[in-house]
Amino acid sequence: MTQPTMAQNKSEKAAKRPVHTIRYGAIRAAIWRNVVDSGNTSRPMYNVTFSRCYKDGERWRNTTTFGVDDLLVVAKVANEIHTYIYQVRRHEDTPNSV
Repeated sequence: MTQPTMAQNKSEKAAKRPVHTIRYGAIRAAIWRNVVDSGNTSRPMYNVTFSRCYKDGERWRNTTTFGVDDLLVVAKVANEIHTYIYQVRRHEDTPNSV
């Protein structure tokens, strides 16, 4: 069995990175792009993860839970993420004109 090369590992890590992130203070949203096969065509699908960073002693950590004071910021980030994905989809659906 062959071992993956360093270049293969690097490209796999790059493929697993978010396509876009938005951050307001401690709140961050990451957009992930996946390609879904639907019959003889494929189309992109976007998923979003939200996180909040906080300091635990000297270490920075991330969590996916939010306090009441975080909710309006989460909503603002969600609104911007929605707009971004909408614009990307509209651009993907527009045929290239020459």
